[in-house]
Amino acid sequence: MDILTLIDDVIAREGGYSNHPADRGGPTNWGITQAVARDNGFVGDMRALPRATAVAIYRRIYWDQPGYAFVAEMAPSVASELFDTAVNMGVGTATGFLQRALNALNRNQRDYPDLTLDRAIGARTLGALRAFRALRGKAGEAVLLKAIEAMQGERYIALAENRPANEAFLYGWLANRIGWLS
Repeated sequence: MDILTLIDDVIAREGGYSNHPADRGGPTNWGITQAVARDNGFVGDMRALPRATAVAIYRRIYWDQPGYAFVAEMAPSVASELFDTAVNMGVGTATGFLQRALNALNRNQRDYPDLTLDRAIGARTLGALRAFRALRGKAGEAVLLKAIEAMQGERYIALAENRPANEAFLYGWLANRIGWLS
C-alpha cells in the first residue's frame, strides 16, 4: 500500500480548481477546500494552491493523523477506502463506518467486544479489526469493505435527499467513490 498512489488517485478524481455554486465547501483545488487549506497555513488564492501542499495535507490529515496506516497493515483495501471516504466525508465519519461495520459483524460479541463509536482509530478498534481479519481472512476484508461502502452510499443519497443542491454531485459521488477500488 503506497499512500502517495492513493493520494494521486484522489487528486485525479477530484481534479484541479473548482468553485461550484452548489458546493458548500466553496473554492477547492486538488480536492482541498479553502477552509482546510487555511487551517493548514495556506493563505493564497485557491487557484494557486501547490499540488505538493495538497499532497502534504492529504497525507497528514487523512492518513497519518487518523492512523489508517495501522489499518493498512491488516486490511489494505479497507484502509484505502477509509482514506477516500475521509477525504470526501471527514475522518470521523469514515472511522465511524469502520466501527459500525465491525460491531455489526462480530456475531453479537462472540468474536470480539463491541466498540464504542468514538470515531477514532485506537487500540480497541485495531484489536477488533485484527480479530475479525483472523477469523474471516481476505474474504472477510472484502465483506467489511462492502459494509463500509453501503453506509457511504446511503449517506450520499441522504445528503441529496436532504439538500436538493447536492443532487448535482450525487452521480459523481456514486460513480467515483463507491467501489473505486474494483
